[in-house]
Amino acid sequence: MNFLAHAYLSFYNPPVLVGNMIADFVKGKKSLNRFPETIQAGIVLHRAIDEFTDTHPVTHQVRDVFRLHYGLCAALFADVIYDYFLANDSHIFNEYSLQTFAQYTYQTLHAYRQWWPDDFDRVFTYMETQNWLWNYRTESGLFRSMESLIRRFHLAQGIQPAIDDFHTHYEKLQGCYQHFFPALQSFVRNFHPLHA
Repeated sequence: MNFLAHAYLSFYNPPVLVGNMIADFVKGKKSLNRFPETIQAGIVLHRAIDEFTDTHPVTHQVRDVFRLHYGLCAALFADVIYDYFLANDSHIFNEYSLQTFAQYTYQTLHAYRQWWPDDFDRVFTYMETQNWLWNYRTESGLFRSMESLIRRFHLAQGIQPAIDDFHTHYEKLQGCYQHFFPALQSFVRNFHPLHA
């Protein structure tokens, strides 16, 4: 669900950006072959980013913040937490540049619409009309994303424990992002020559 990170880590390469954004809707190696190689590169990159993120020790620390209330489902929140801190990272975005980047991403995706998997069409409609990429910058946008995950996975606890955990452990979560994201950027830059 960390669409902002996947878009940003495409480093302004349009077909790689498209592949990176649609990857969760492309299942298996067989379906990969229907895309041009540059879009395939984005899909493969997306999967590598997910694996790097999911197995990184710092991500386990982020999950631990929410584990008491959400158990194994705490893993759902790490991606959107990272997107919140990325959107607020003054070394990468300010309010204006994030909005500009969000519009660039939406326009790029529109230009490659013929390559969208069917399921992505519905998601993109919400992403663009509700401006998800920019709204990761706000706590209300973060909590809407978390609440959407809670509804999708039918978690009885609701959103309030997640909000409380986020506020209680804000500095720890921010520190996790600050430690993790440079490592992820370095991993991506070394992963594929398109990103050098």
